[in-house]
Formats: sequence, structure tokens, C-alpha cells
Amino acid sequence: MLGLDVDHPALLFLLALALLPLGALPLRGAALPSVAMVPHDGLSIAVSLGIRLAGTFAIGALVLGLAGLNLKAREVERIGSGANLMLLIDRSASMDNTFADRAPGAGEESKSAAAKRLLTEFLGRRPRDRIGIAAFSTSPIPVLPLTDHHEAVAAAVAAIDRPGLALTDVGRGLALALDSFDASAASGGSRAVLLVSDGAAVIDPRVQAALRDSLKRSPVRLYWLFLRTVGSPGIFDKPRVPGEDTPQAMPERHLNLFLASLGVPYRAFEAGSPQAVADAIAEIDRQESQPIPYLERIPRRDLTRLCYGLAAAASALLLAARLAERGLGARRRTATDLPGIDTRRAA
Repeated sequence: MLGLDVDHPALLFLLALALLPLGALPLRGAALPSVAMVPHDGLSIAVSLGIRLAGTFAIGALVLGLAGLNLKAREVERIGSGANLMLLIDRSASMDNTFADRAPGAGEESKSAAAKRLLTEFLGRRPRDRIGIAAFSTSPIPVLPLTDHHEAVAAAVAAIDRPGLALTDVGRGLALALDSFDASAASGGSRAVLLVSDGAAVIDPRVQAALRDSLKRSPVRLYWLFLRTVGSPGIFDKPRVPGEDTPQAMPERHLNLFLASLGVPYRAFEAGSPQAVADAIAEIDRQESQPIPYLERIPRRDLTRLCYGLAAAASALLLAARLAERGLGARRRTATDLPGIDTRRAA
């Protein structure tokens, strides 16, 4: 039940030696004809029993240490409050610019650096989420599967402000994010994809069909955090000229319309500054707080040092008892023990 295991089970037969202190102790015997007439002394009985048990414990702990006692790696089911959340992050070259669409200067943040800072704060408020990370540029990039090891998640988020790549293939990036939900994510708790991007592109019709099919089989919540560059078209803007309302002319608007048509809960946030990004992430944080069962993996724990430490403590107790041992014979009386005799005057 405790998940105990040993590396060398053949050595466990030596545990039989732990019974030796119950039969005999390495203490000096008393040269007395009989102790039958001596009244029972509770303290002496307790001390004698304690010394025997210490000997048994010392041998047993030493044998378990030699056998390599350990707690096996195991998975424990937990109930938290959060979500199974996939972060889908745009790694195109435009993310390296500021919201003003220029290279960052003194005191300025690029869009990717702002996203990194705010996502790190977001993750710090959600210790019970299972989080995965995917990215996309010219091609989709798997970064980290769904996990409850937030140190790994934080390390992956810390790398999203590296120099970006070329183009923006958001369609295949979404397909990768949806395929990242494993069987345990379907057992309970909400499932969500958070798309962080500063633009969009035309999604191939075959990819659109694959996305619709995937969401019918396994629905998730969709969030799009659009990092809008100053002066660029927004996702809610309507075309000024009817002929311009095409995916090629207004890809962000049509990506928003496509995501809204998928039949799953969807919400888009348009942010034109780091503060607007922070407000959008805070809103997502409030919405994705539901009970979620998850499996926490507990790594193997080596108990040999603990066994050796307990064996040393029990052996130290036995050594103290051995050093404190005194004989029961009459002590030889010297001249200094005789009453009424002043040894200095006698000298």
C-alpha cells in the first residue's frame, strides 16, 4: 500500500538476524545464584525490552538499507481547480516587433516579450492546470505536451521571445494544438486552447475541414488573444469596400469568423498594448476555473540513507547502554571509605 520496493530482494533473508537480540544480548552476565527472590522492577523490564528492540531495529534497518529500500514511482489522482490548457503561440517574425510595429528600443517590449511576461504571471496563478505548449510559424512546432510539471512549462514560456521565423500557418498550428489533448484530458475538467498571435493567414479548405471534424469529435473552448499592431486591421473591423471582404484581404477578420463558426465556445480578445494583454489574460483566468481531476506523478524516492541513519541511531543507543553497564559485585573498600579515619593524619 505504501509502494515500498527494494533493489536487491535476495538480501531480505538477512532480516532473520534481527531476531537475535530478542534471545540474547551482548551484555555481561551477573554471577548470582538466583534472581527469583528479587521483586519485579518495571523500569528495569522496560529498559531491557528497549535495548532488545533497539538491537532488532538496528539489524533490520541495516539490512533494508543494504537491500536498497525505496518508494516506487507512482501516480496519485488529485482534484484541482483549473483546466487542461494548450497554449498556441505565434512564432512568426512580426512578433519580434513592438505594438507600434518597430524594433524594440530602450524601455520598449516586443509583442513576444510582453506575451512571455504576462503568460508567466498567468501560469503562476494556476498551479493546478495541466498545460501544454505548441507554436507555429511556417510550420507547426510541438513544444511541450500537457503536463502538471509547471517548471517545464515556465521554461518553455521563457523561450517564446527568441527570434521569430518566417510566415504564419495558424491552421496547422490549431490542428496540432487540438491533437495534443490526451485521453486523461477527456476524463474531466475543461479543455481549452489559447491562441496568442499578432496576425493570421488564409487557412487551406482541407485544414478547415479537419479542424471542424476534430472539434466535433472532441470539443474544446477556444480563445484568441490577438496582439494588434497599431494601424493594422482589427479582427472586428468591417471592410470599407465590399470587394475587400475576402480571406486574402482581411485574414484576421475571416479567421475570427471561422473560429466563431466551429460550434464550440469561442471568445476573441483584441489587445493593442501590454496592459490590454494583461486584462485579456485576467478574463481568461476567471473563466477557466472548474474542478479538474488529474494524475500527479510522484518520482521514486531512495530510502537507503534513512535506513542507515536509523540503524546508526539504534546502534548508538546500544553503545550507550553498553558503556553505562555496571557490575553487581561488592565494590572493594579502600581506606578512604572507612568512617572516622583521617588518611592525611594517618600519613
